[in-house]
Amino acid sequence: MDFFADVTLAVVAGGQGRRLSGVPKGLLRLGERTVLEGLLGLSPLFAEVLLVANAPEPYARFGLRTVSDVVVGKGAPGGVHAALVGARTPWVLAVACDMPFVLPEAVRVLLQARASEVDAVAFTVDGRVEPLLAAYRASLADDWGDALKQGDPSLRELLSRCRARLLPEEALRAVDAELRSLVNVNTPEDLRRHGLAPP
Repeated sequence: MDFFADVTLAVVAGGQGRRLSGVPKGLLRLGERTVLEGLLGLSPLFAEVLLVANAPEPYARFGLRTVSDVVVGKGAPGGVHAALVGARTPWVLAVACDMPFVLPEAVRVLLQARASEVDAVAFTVDGRVEPLLAAYRASLADDWGDALKQGDPSLRELLSRCRARLLPEEALRAVDAELRSLVNVNTPEDLRRHGLAPP
């Protein structure tokens, strides 16, 4: 099995889950385990696991090192930025806490595409960048922090400002034919479609 000693797995759990009655989305259940527990199954690949959560109490039982947003009120970009600031490794793999089906093979494709001239690696699907299963160089933190303090850039905008390697959809389909790794769960309809249950 691969081990990426220079990468932190950062689970971004910042969202309020408004469309799911405020449920902490990492605690949604898929069978016997939570979505967060499923993501923690990836942890043997990484030097460390970091949880980004502005309201960490629901996740306390997992005993994870936790950070909160440095620049508050910026949504997912603020969450990824907090992970970059909090990481103790040169790279971060950011994943949203509501992604139940992330495959180790998809993670490997991302991390093996890193290079000295690259600051971030992400998949593209239907021409859209997928920034919440992506690898980021932690040294982006200062520039991104400045951008967040000055405005409300999206993660895609932030990626467009750095040396990003954007992998084609086929690179993911080669290991994940149905792109299940990119599924995220936002609504009651998503829960039903993907077989998840509330905590």
